[in-house]
Amino acid sequence: MINEIRKDAQERMDKSLESLQGAFNKIRTGRAHPSILDTVRVDYYGSEVPISQVANINVEDNRTLVVIPWEKNMVPAVEKAIMKSDLGLNPNTAGSNIRVPMPALTEETRKGYIKQAKAEAEHARVAIRNIRRDANTQLKALLKDKEISEDEERRAQDDIQKLTDKHIADIDKALTTKEEDLMQI
Repeated sequence: MINEIRKDAQERMDKSLESLQGAFNKIRTGRAHPSILDTVRVDYYGSEVPISQVANINVEDNRTLVVIPWEKNMVPAVEKAIMKSDLGLNPNTAGSNIRVPMPALTEETRKGYIKQAKAEAEHARVAIRNIRRDANTQLKALLKDKEISEDEERRAQDDIQKLTDKHIADIDKALTTKEEDLMQI
């Protein structure tokens, strides 16, 4: 019973970390990276699909992505989807290749992105703490129903606290890494 609660908490905390990484990938740095376009959806014969399902995305240099649609007639749709995205990118089409230059980040935009990253990290911390609270509530219910002893409950709460501390530290480390990426010129 206690192991199931601990395992559930571990899985949910891991998912919170994955979600944070996904949020961090959406915050663009000055460097070109294919994951920047992960949120872009393209109209493909009437249905919205991720850009990665209709084109190859490659890094040409530090500041330029090259998007190569698999079908020549998809070039305008892919270009339009990149322009419509809220990423602030202006693609240039050359034949069947679409070049997407990454604008240099100003000091102001860098600070804005860092603020956004800190907010995402705080949301992840709150999620981790909520998971801890849920697990502790389940443990208290087991104690109340006399399914476990007070010592077992205390040990389990300590384990869950260690799990929480580890995941909070992972969030802090990911945030520090993202801040360093954003501050590089």
